[in-house]
Amino acid sequence: MIRRPAAGRLDRTTTLIFEELENLMALTLSRPRERWIAGVCSGLARRFAVAPKVVRLAFVLSCLLPGPQFVAYLALWVPMPSET
Repeated sequence: MIRRPAAGRLDRTTTLIFEELENLMALTLSRPRERWIAGVCSGLARRFAVAPKVVRLAFVLSCLLPGPQFVAYLALWVPMPSET
């Protein structure tokens, strides 16, 4: 939780920034029902407010590069809760 300064010491912009930060922190990482394989890309897209197609495309393109992309996908899939 973010500690806010005293209410009398905040201007409008600072208040909006704190509210937006609290909204972002309230978002949880979960796999939505409308998903393709396991929902990891959809869950990441929802968490970071990006279109799911963009995250899926980035993942597919990253698979063309050497690296542990599938291991990272599995590592996110296992602990990520499914949306109920």
